[in-house]
Amino acid sequence: MGKTSTIIKREFLSRVRKRSFVVMTILGPLLMAAIVIVPVVVAQWSDSEYDVAIVDNSDYFVHAFDDRDNVRFTPLGTNIDHALELMHDGRFDAVLHIPEAAFQAPSTLRLFSEKSVNLNARLLIENILKLEFESLKLEHAGIDEEVLRKIETPVNIQAIRIQNDGELITDYPEISMGLGIVSGLLIYIFIFLFGSQVLRGVLEEKTSRIVEIIVSSVRPFQLMIGKIMGVGLVGLTQFLIWVFLTFFIVGIFQFAMPDLFQFTPDERVFISSSQVLSMEEMEQQRELIQQQDTMAGQLLEGLSAINFPVMIVSFIFFFLGGYLLYAALFAAIGSAVDNEADTQQFMLPVTVPLLLAIIMSNLVISNPDGPVAFWLSIIPLTSPVIMMVRIPFGVPYMELMLSGGLLIIGFMATTWLAARIYRTGILMYGKKVNYRELWKWITHA
Repeated sequence: MGKTSTIIKREFLSRVRKRSFVVMTILGPLLMAAIVIVPVVVAQWSDSEYDVAIVDNSDYFVHAFDDRDNVRFTPLGTNIDHALELMHDGRFDAVLHIPEAAFQAPSTLRLFSEKSVNLNARLLIENILKLEFESLKLEHAGIDEEVLRKIETPVNIQAIRIQNDGELITDYPEISMGLGIVSGLLIYIFIFLFGSQVLRGVLEEKTSRIVEIIVSSVRPFQLMIGKIMGVGLVGLTQFLIWVFLTFFIVGIFQFAMPDLFQFTPDERVFISSSQVLSMEEMEQQRELIQQQDTMAGQLLEGLSAINFPVMIVSFIFFFLGGYLLYAALFAAIGSAVDNEADTQQFMLPVTVPLLLAIIMSNLVISNPDGPVAFWLSIIPLTSPVIMMVRIPFGVPYMELMLSGGLLIIGFMATTWLAARIYRTGILMYGKKVNYRELWKWITHA
């Protein structure tokens, strides 16, 4: 064990001292925190007024435009040519021309601008005109518009998750979906990133013949396990630093700029023992509070519904389990060949299960409790990715333990398999290895 720990220490220190490790360790949490922070900050910076002049020759729509969403409307009593001159002089960003025949021919509407038209302003104008056209058509048809408005019933069902202890929490399926995809993708990237480091490390030591000196002091199995464990500890260290720094950075921004993260859940809007509200008042209060909520606040509220202790512990376990399983196979491939080009023929069958897990993630997200999701999260070759996709949606602890147990068995099996290939291949040079040769090493070593 002492020799193995020495190899682990050597592999760990040789990698954490590299400049690339330091750069990625700092850059990783900055990128993850930026996913939450940057869209909010950019939205704040881009909140400039967009001035639109309105020339309404039909006199039907001019009073329908109210300033909103940083778009300001100015009715003009001039002709379109004069309005365009004012825009050219910098008075307006765009000019909306509503011809006299607009009601009969909506395709005659025009929005003029010397620069690319602001998409938010265009969508707002189209929405306003759509409602006005519908209202005018109802009026011409003699249909009471108020009756139709009462019939329209927006439905927004709030999802509530009942936890194992009976506690009720607001569920955000979109947040769970995004977190599941990100977690599964990170597991996939980490396994490939650090697994390939094991493969290259083994191949470099073999081609440089340093391994001949090393195996004179340690057994091949100790060398393989030490290299796998050392690189794995590098990945684990980097991940833990990422988690800590990401929460730290987001926490600082949340404390320094609380207005950017404002959000009030629906269950907190109406709770007041001294206040009795009518249905109309409750809806008005809800709309008022929703106007003050921010995208970042809603995102953080949705993330708070995720069981992060289970999420983080599961990520560490399935990353280590998946990494150890595949790293053993990568080490075996590296020991069996003499150059990196020869690794391609053996990499395909090893990487297919991981690629299949990523491809099937979309199907798993649509039905995280279905039979396909269950079996893919149980099979050791696909469980690291698929289980992390499922966990944000809530997975029974029995399934977690079953998946974890089978992953440990899978790691032990691949390690035994890789060890038999490694101890023969690591000292073999100048011979093209095929699958028949590998099978001979496994069965007769």
